[in-house]
Amino acid sequence: MQISKDKVNKILEKQLSATLYQLITDIRNPKEAELIFTHILSKTEMTTVIKRLAVAYWLTKKRSYEVIKDNLKVSSATIASIQQDLKKPGWQAAIRKVLAEEWATKWEEKINRLLKR
Repeated sequence: MQISKDKVNKILEKQLSATLYQLITDIRNPKEAELIFTHILSKTEMTTVIKRLAVAYWLTKKRSYEVIKDNLKVSSATIASIQQDLKKPGWQAAIRKVLAEEWATKWEEKINRLLKR
């Protein structure tokens, strides 16, 4: 999909953005998110978002550019751009949520193993 060079009215753009943010807020679980976003986003858009999040996550885990490039098939320029953006509050919030989910999953597995004994 191409984006028109003509700009949408700023007020309308703000309302449309608010609608998207409310949709994201109202999603109840990963299955519902998958259902919605696999139909709203093109395969390319979805892949782009997934790879950007993966690059950010791996950068926080101190993975090298070469490992990220080889595994995610992204350019050094993309990695560098995301690395610079990681200082921004939105990226910080996203990474905190990803790391919190990772932590919770690890502890859930440990607790489940203990309870099965």
